[in-house]
This record gives sequence, C-alpha cells and structure tokens, in this order.
Amino acid sequence: MSGTSTDVIVVGGGVIGLTTAVVLAESGHHVRLWTRDPVARTTSAVAGALVWPYRIEPARQVGAWLEESLRHYVQLARTPDRTGVRVVAGLMADTPLVGLGSWASKVPELREARADELPDGVAQGLRAAVPLIDMPVYLRWLKARLRTAGGIVERRSVTGLAEPAAESSVVVDCTGLGARELAGDASLYPVRGQVVIVENPGIDEWFVAAVPGSSETTYLMPQPYGVLLGGTASAHSWDLSPDPAEAEAIVARCARIRPELAGARVLEHRVGLRPARPRVRLEAVPLPGGGRVVHNYGHGGAGVTVAWGCAVAAARLAVATP
Repeated sequence: MSGTSTDVIVVGGGVIGLTTAVVLAESGHHVRLWTRDPVARTTSAVAGALVWPYRIEPARQVGAWLEESLRHYVQLARTPDRTGVRVVAGLMADTPLVGLGSWASKVPELREARADELPDGVAQGLRAAVPLIDMPVYLRWLKARLRTAGGIVERRSVTGLAEPAAESSVVVDCTGLGARELAGDASLYPVRGQVVIVENPGIDEWFVAAVPGSSETTYLMPQPYGVLLGGTASAHSWDLSPDPAEAEAIVARCARIRPELAGARVLEHRVGLRPARPRVRLEAVPLPGGGRVVHNYGHGGAGVTVAWGCAVAAARLAVATP
C-alpha cells in the first residue's frame, strides 16, 4: 500500500465494509465508514458465518481471498469471548475432497469422512475444523477495532456514490445489494436466506448439506445463543418476512440429521438477503477530477468467508499510486 496517509470513505456497514475499513485504518489512513443501518441490523448479522465458500465466483480468486481470511480468523479464535470467532469441527456433506482448491490444505483436520461418521442418507462428506462466527459479537468487535484504529463510523444514507465522492477523492463501495442502485449494477440480485434459532439440546458440531442450484439447504451451527438452523436460498426474492411453512421445513430437515432438534424450543426467526452476482466485483474505477471508486461487493453467501482477503485487495486498490 501507499506509504502516505489517504482520506477514504467506505460506504456500507456490513462485514465487507467494516473489514475493509479496519484494514485501511490500521494501515494509517483516515477512514470514515458510512452505514445506512446500525451494524447489528445489516445482512451480515443474520449470517450463519461458517468459513467455507458458498455461492461465490470466480473460484480461483475466491481461494486466495479465503486463505487470507482463514489466517485472520484462526488468530481471532484465540480469544473467542471477545471476537465471537471459534474453530469448530463438523461435516460438509456430499462434498468430495478433490477439486476444492489450494485453500483446502490450510484447513485444520480436513479429511474424507468415514462411513460411520455419515448421517443416514448422506453418501459422502468431509470432516473439518473451521472458524464459526457469532456474528452479532463479531460485528461489534470489528466496529470497536475500527474506532481504536482511528476510524469514524457515521449513520448516513446515500442515493448515489457521487455523495461520498464529493467529500473524498477515494471511495470504497461495500454496499452489497445496495450497489444495484448506487452503482447501477443490474447483475446484482438477492438470494433470500431464512434461518431458525433454537435452544441447543447438546449439539457441539456443525453440519452442512448444500446442493448447488437448490433453493433448499440443510445446515445446523451451534452458537453461544443457540443452534442456528437453515436454510433457504431463494434467488430474486426480496421478502424479508419469515415464512412459517419454510421455518417448519427447516427444522424438519435438520431433525433428520440430529433427531434431538425436533423438540427444541424456537427462540428466533431471521431472514437475510445475500448479495449475489455472476462474480465478485472488486475493481477500481477512476472518477472525474482524479479520484476513484473501489467496488467491493457481490460476495453472495460467502461474504464472511472472504472478507479479509477482499478487504486487503480493496485497500490496495484504494490507496495505490496512479
């Protein structure tokens, strides 16, 4: 990165925007983060937040971003009470080891699951220990880390990127689905995800079965506040209201994997919209007058998974010498 200090406005208060702002601020730049919603009400706060690539392209770059992110999360897992990051073992169903990419070599305890480790109806899978993140805790911690580094967080809505560009020559666009309007990007679309939070009946491992292209997924993730059960992947749906029938189906699918979940008390329903795109947009675009906008959005269902890798890349673009 540049050795001189730069004034930067980062737009977007989810995990992508916060992480990018932290990287910039800790590199000595003057950072203002503009967020329309409180951090706790962003799409990131709803995420299951298992560090594993899901609905994100291009694969080659994703692998490099994931490796960088994994390195950070493993370090943060040393103080889970503060950061919300833990390394947890679990099973990724119906996924072969071959073809995962070089990032797989960095995942602790990754191996093919034995037949006796597979639930009924699951033909193959991978055992692994990966970061699993309590997002409300983690987002609060990220926000505090940004402020410690001198960053400023402002609640502010914008109708276009010209607004921050009028106040800073460097703008980083981390607006997720908001970029559909702010950046005029019609290729962005929502993938609706619904989850159910239930009391934990004693589950200490995660499980994921995600069929590519399917609108239904099955996953369960033990968090300090309960077990997060999922889920759905409904493309082009903007509906943020929980669907009772979908919630019932989610619990039923998860109970087929772990029968003790069938009677677990429901604590909460959550819905979020993943910002999907044919591929992540991570590029710098020059502005009239010599400024630039760096776009960092379109991470689909893997924003948490690649957040640090994309933040480092976006920060480099933001302060690079023309």
